[in-house]
Amino acid sequence: MLTMKTSLWLLLATILWQWCPIGSTELDWWQKTVIYQIYPRSFQDSDGDGVGDLRGIIHRADYVRSVGVGSIWLSPIFKSPMVDFGYDITDYKAIDPLFGTMDDFQELLQVYHELGIKVLLDLVPNHTSDEHPWFQKSVAGIDPYTDYYVWVEAKKGANGTREPPSNWLSTFSGSAWTWNEKRGKYYLHQYQVKQPDLDYRNPKVLDEILDVIRFWLDKGVDGFRVDTAWTFVEDNRWLDEPRSNKSGVPLDDVDSLVHIYTQDQWGSYEVAFAFRALLDEYTRKTNSTKFLTTEAHTSIFFNNLWYGNATVPGSHFPFNFLFLSDVNQSSTAADWAHVINEYYDALPEGAWPNWVIGNHDTHRPATRFGRVFLDCLHFIQFLLPGTCITYNGDEFAMEDTYVRWSETLDPQAKGAGIDRFEEKSRDPERSPLQWNSSTSAGFSTNRTTWLPVNPEYYSFNEAAQSGQTKSHLSVYKSLIPLKLLPVVQEGVLQVWAHGEVLVITRAGREQVEFLTLANIGDFETTVDLYALLPAAKWRVYASSLNCEHLEGDVIYDGALRLRPKAGAVLTNESAAGPGGYLRG
Repeated sequence: MLTMKTSLWLLLATILWQWCPIGSTELDWWQKTVIYQIYPRSFQDSDGDGVGDLRGIIHRADYVRSVGVGSIWLSPIFKSPMVDFGYDITDYKAIDPLFGTMDDFQELLQVYHELGIKVLLDLVPNHTSDEHPWFQKSVAGIDPYTDYYVWVEAKKGANGTREPPSNWLSTFSGSAWTWNEKRGKYYLHQYQVKQPDLDYRNPKVLDEILDVIRFWLDKGVDGFRVDTAWTFVEDNRWLDEPRSNKSGVPLDDVDSLVHIYTQDQWGSYEVAFAFRALLDEYTRKTNSTKFLTTEAHTSIFFNNLWYGNATVPGSHFPFNFLFLSDVNQSSTAADWAHVINEYYDALPEGAWPNWVIGNHDTHRPATRFGRVFLDCLHFIQFLLPGTCITYNGDEFAMEDTYVRWSETLDPQAKGAGIDRFEEKSRDPERSPLQWNSSTSAGFSTNRTTWLPVNPEYYSFNEAAQSGQTKSHLSVYKSLIPLKLLPVVQEGVLQVWAHGEVLVITRAGREQVEFLTLANIGDFETTVDLYALLPAAKWRVYASSLNCEHLEGDVIYDGALRLRPKAGAVLTNESAAGPGGYLRG
């Protein structure tokens, strides 16, 4: 049994971090919402072609509302040759016919807005498709497009041969430079060869993207998630990056270099500041906040720079990927506590936090941590201060789908080759949603879908979980109302490791109101609640599927038994009154 002599000893023996509330100002919608990422290709197919579309998203609007989320973020729906499945754009102001029409999009906006759900778009401003008219005209040297992209002269090798300007590598493997015979220069592509980087040192490029933002704001969208923000601007001395010397990483892999010249350059932040300035104009015009968040897989220090400051604001918040990058199945409760506390400790004054546990680029959390731990992961995410971001399907614990080499579509996986494609592939987490046990899991009437459907769909799907009294989906739904409670939004936070149990408390002005416990370990344990908080009387608000304590149970003896990977959210009846925070 895990016990502590007294709570005072616990406080002295453990390093705790305390969340300081921002203040008494009422929180804005983006601080109270749960952002639900929809990957359109895989959400719902409405026309039987095996690919998800806008009308499919409209069809599932009632489901999204039933989950309780307050906003949706759509991965790219713009016109594209689909080399990188929408992240290679040929027209920022057009809907790709694969997904539908502009009329479909306008209907989607109307339907979701009528349900009180905000709509965010995925903006991809770092690069375009090489089929974009801007790039075609840039190749031809037609002004004003000549310098819309990063073009650099070849470097002469020792024997006079033509060489790339630097050793920079693409995320999709190989050189980040490709020679264009017609232009007589190399162009930069930090991603796929068919995704040339825009040059933000040219003010006309920024003007073009600002015009794109205006276009969609005028359509009525509520904000943007900005893709690959940390690579907008590069050091234009074109110096070689140093080797990382990471074990087992091939020399043509992007991870073989330390990216001191291609990532986290100050000019990238300035681009985001310009985006935010425009969004703030629309916020004032419409009296409704237009939201901006940025993607940057970088250190906490560099990620926090995206917030900007009071004078020059940037992201409302940059995505926090620490639960994707810094914890895994081997992490201990102390590791989890350290990651959480370090993040809050580093936040700039007044900055709003957020937590991401899954997305279209990372293996699903039910796969990374095991489905048995997913409820605990949601407890942790929802009981911490900040906005929660959920990837479609994670709310009911979908796992990755195995996609063999012959079925692989992801260009990042293809670039890695047959020996390493599984390490790089993003296809597994992008498989069609498992709605029910019918053909193609209810995603499509077509038996052949763009990616394989997980073969477990016949027994594990949304409909099956919705029909159960207790399921991963019901646990997830029960957590949504907590984000509207002031004590969860802005109450005092303490996080620590109690043996192999992660402990999170949320307190109001006088006492702790919520206690979250997650057994990170591999063995059953019992937590002495009276030792943690002697004066409290605890009732179970939510428990994981593998927890023996049920919702509504009062822990009279103070002994909370937790199986491995089990957890619970408890309410303090002394603070909340009889019944605690009862679930509706």
